[in-house]
Amino acid sequence: IETSFLRLKERTKKQRLIMARVPKRKTERAPAVDRLLKPAVGVVLAMMAYYMFQGLQSEIPQIDVDDELILREVFFGEGEGKNYVVLCHAPPKDSASKSIPVSSVFQDARNDGNVKAEFMLMDCNHVLPSGKSVVDRFGFDIKKRPTVFVSGEVGPPKQIPLKHLKTGAMLVKVLRGLLEPHAAKIENTKVLKSKCLNKDMCGLLLKGGPVEPHVKEAMQNLIVDYPNIQFASVDSSVLLVTNLENSDLTAYTKGQHRFILFKKISGSIEASNATDADNSRLISSTASYDGRSFHYSALSTFVNDASNERVKFTKIPALPAVKTRTKKMEAQERKKWERAQQRREQKANGGSSSQRSGGSSGSGAFDINDGSKEGRKAERDRRRAEHHAKNNVKELTPEQMAERERQRRKRMEEESAKWNIMPEDEEEDIPDGDVGEGDDTFDFDEDLDEEDDLDLDEEDVMDLD
Repeated sequence: IETSFLRLKERTKKQRLIMARVPKRKTERAPAVDRLLKPAVGVVLAMMAYYMFQGLQSEIPQIDVDDELILREVFFGEGEGKNYVVLCHAPPKDSASKSIPVSSVFQDARNDGNVKAEFMLMDCNHVLPSGKSVVDRFGFDIKKRPTVFVSGEVGPPKQIPLKHLKTGAMLVKVLRGLLEPHAAKIENTKVLKSKCLNKDMCGLLLKGGPVEPHVKEAMQNLIVDYPNIQFASVDSSVLLVTNLENSDLTAYTKGQHRFILFKKISGSIEASNATDADNSRLISSTASYDGRSFHYSALSTFVNDASNERVKFTKIPALPAVKTRTKKMEAQERKKWERAQQRREQKANGGSSSQRSGGSSGSGAFDINDGSKEGRKAERDRRRAEHHAKNNVKELTPEQMAERERQRRKRMEEESAKWNIMPEDEEEDIPDGDVGEGDDTFDFDEDLDEEDDLDLDEEDVMDLD
């Protein structure tokens, strides 16, 4: 028994030693070089092939500055009518000299492929037949590198600002904004006149709030389908477009979009000092979209009918203006719209009130003159319109009224100069007896405002009743 116990004890001890023994690791060796050589060579060859392919694909043509026809096509869009994006890049003088690398920003923008234009290189220091270099002819600033300009069908060469030439993506963004058709954003009266009213026909979207995706899609399709019509948009929730109360446009409602077409009748915004013989003042007309749907099919039908003269345009007496929407301005515009609505209703009645009164001039006044300031003004406007129509009086334009006021001031200055007979230094020697005690003196107010002489809407207008 003791022998068995000792054997069992030794066996247990050996098992513990075996379990606690750490096996010896084999020495780790680096992989063979020939195993990594083949993958490395494959990667290098693939990269070389890629860059060689990119180099062949991205080869940008150099403009032949000695070819006059190509220069006229690039600068002024003559010929095929393409748009060009040109980088000022001087070619090597000879085969021995090295070529200057092309700007990576210009190269990335060309490789992007989202700009519908021809990317080309040009030696901007070349002297044209006029004796000026390309830089001097178009006023490029070659100190700003890279020097990139757009030209062709879009217009004369225009240099891209340096702030848009930091990356290829930034250049692509500004090029798409310049070359692709888009709706003009109206923020003030000057932009409204130059980018919309001065065009032959312009479609203005008055946004009543956030624009839905289908409205954006409809406007973009209209821009593409009607290239001869300029489209623009204005945020009516922030800005107020005045002088539209005489059109068929509905009043502003929050969240509701409106659409109106402007058609130029004559004139231009560049006209100034218009006279009787010079009818160059800008005159426009309007046609309003009265539908509720702003999907492409409905808007396209309206624009198509308007362009084919199947929609009646109404002449507006004054050009629209853009102002900041405030409570005071909204109240004034609301009153103007109400008065315009009353005049339209009275015109639609066909003058029945005046016929019932036997043609008397006073009875018709009570239809709109309720004794208030607006009612009296409406009555004066009505009688003035009747007088002009009866005597064939043509209303003066603002430029003509300003010219008439200038001539009046000139005559008054000439008349006032006739009263100053004696020099100023001899005024003290005039005897007291030469001037009557009861004579009245006349003071000419040189600071008289035009509006004081031309305002016909004051309260001291003679009552014609």
